[in-house]
Amino acid sequence: MAMTAGDIEDMIKAGIPGAKVTIRDLAGDGDHFAAEVVAEAFRGKTRVQQHQMVYEALQGNMGDVLHALALQTSAPA
Repeated sequence: MAMTAGDIEDMIKAGIPGAKVTIRDLAGDGDHFAAEVVAEAFRGKTRVQQHQMVYEALQGNMGDVLHALALQTSAPA
């Protein structure tokens, strides 16, 4: 069963408290999403570390239930 944009947002917010998350369904098929995640927890981390934090928050669903997720991550300005 595919994940919804709401499911993805909820999991990221639960795994990265205080994160501001914006999810877009890129293809309208419920399988290809883009996520913009802004979190203080990312400050001082490399882009790879930030993405790893998001994947960890998704609890192993990336590449399985969640087929594709384009990520844009940053610390607040």
